[in-house]
Amino acid sequence: MRIALCQINPTVGDLAGNLGLVLDAARRAASRGAALAVFPELVLAGYPPRDLLEKESFRRRSLEALDQLVAASASIPCGIVAGYVGAAPPGSRRSAANSAALIENGRLLASQSKMLLPTYDVFDEGRYFQPAASQQVCEFRGMRLGITICEDAWNDKQFWDRPLYDSDPVESLVSQGAQIILSINGSPYDISKRALRRQMFSAMARRHRLPHAYVNMVGGNDQLIFDGSSFAVDPAGRIAAAAPSFREDIVLFDALSGEGEIRESHPDEIEAAYDALVLGTRDYIAKCGFRSVLVGLSGGIDSTLVACIAAGAVGPENVTGVSMPGPYSSDHSLSDARALARNLGIRYEVIPITPAYETLLATFASVFAGAQPDVTEENIQSRLRGLALMALSNKWGALVLTTGNKSEVAVGYCTLYGDMAGGLAVISDVPKTMVYELCRRVNARRPGTIPENVFLKPPSAELRPNQKDSDSLPEYDVLDPILKAYIEEMKSPSQIAAELGLPLDLVRGIINRVDRNEYKRQQAAPGLKVTTKAFGMGRRFPIAQRFYE
Repeated sequence: MRIALCQINPTVGDLAGNLGLVLDAARRAASRGAALAVFPELVLAGYPPRDLLEKESFRRRSLEALDQLVAASASIPCGIVAGYVGAAPPGSRRSAANSAALIENGRLLASQSKMLLPTYDVFDEGRYFQPAASQQVCEFRGMRLGITICEDAWNDKQFWDRPLYDSDPVESLVSQGAQIILSINGSPYDISKRALRRQMFSAMARRHRLPHAYVNMVGGNDQLIFDGSSFAVDPAGRIAAAAPSFREDIVLFDALSGEGEIRESHPDEIEAAYDALVLGTRDYIAKCGFRSVLVGLSGGIDSTLVACIAAGAVGPENVTGVSMPGPYSSDHSLSDARALARNLGIRYEVIPITPAYETLLATFASVFAGAQPDVTEENIQSRLRGLALMALSNKWGALVLTTGNKSEVAVGYCTLYGDMAGGLAVISDVPKTMVYELCRRVNARRPGTIPENVFLKPPSAELRPNQKDSDSLPEYDVLDPILKAYIEEMKSPSQIAAELGLPLDLVRGIINRVDRNEYKRQQAAPGLKVTTKAFGMGRRFPIAQRFYE
């Protein structure tokens, strides 16, 4: 039986558009000889729909989209497995179910709802969905299918040291005589996921001696990026079919012979992370209804990376880089920014802020009398730049992309209503050391795109004479491991100090800065998630609290 792994890019709430994508892909799969076309989790609704699920009108129209899919399948010579928002059984505590439909020839053959509802990191499915009580094998053209929905396949007791749930839906399906496990997913990307999924599904296939197919959606929805990376493994655990990462595709797998199509994908996670950021940026811009973007170009490494990502996401003709030199800007800030803009082919504008800065200082002179210059004057410069970008945004209808990296955002080395002003924080989950790695990959792909001086000069906000980031922060190759251990691994200061061989006072100081700056991060633009723990919807700490490490 030839099965098509159909990884497509749905948009949350676009029920008609998503239905059209499913029908188009199913027809193409059938034309290539597929007996069954398998689509991702909640593909008709888009994932994650979040509080749209609280709306009766959304749930009703989601079921109407399923009815339309069933009716249209009468003209498609293959079966379809697709995720949708189902209705919970009468008397349930929740109104909706996260469901999968098996459809053929104008009939709904079977429906299976998700049993295991994740409530960690970016997931909050227990808020919305009623869990299924059990799993049932489905019959399709003489084959017994075990259909699982994302988390249902992530509780293998022999793979995980500490499974999160008591039940194992895959094991239940195998005990019922399933001949293949079909797992439909809305699994967001992070730099550990692609390899982990393959390891887990290969281990399950070997243990159960059954082929397993994993189908994931692709595309960006708000802060989450879905990488696709669908695959199938044979009973020996061998990868028998594989779709690429970060683009739509249909890949065929023969469940009986174990043969399938294998597409080449990214060789390492730095390459993957770059394309993840491009995809996430492209979809955020397009799905929010924008066409063009603005980037404040300082000549530094962060704004350089954001400009490169933006040009790849929406095309250089839709990107404007804006340099805003102030009283402490170096000559190379302008020359490096101008060279980058020329190399990328983006529009470039210069808006000096010094005249406005001097006017504001004069305006505040009497109020500030007797006070020494401090971070106040630095923040005025940053906020003038935010003002300039937002003015252009209003005038041109362009989305401002902020340029702060994860290291800066973590410790509050950023200015509210200044460099934090914008609509999307493209690299807010990218540590500074990774920013350099990604920029090197840009030049490896297109040699000479980024001027070499951008890599060589010390990082600086240029808000006071001869300022360097290292005046306020440890070197980034020291800072970033501390932040990773605390934010992503939840380790204590003493653990981090011992493991990294660093002074405990240094570690505590950094961690306390992370904790004190929660109020800034919760006012920041949404950022794209690429690490295992990003600031945003998956990290929920209180602002007003008094627990410090």
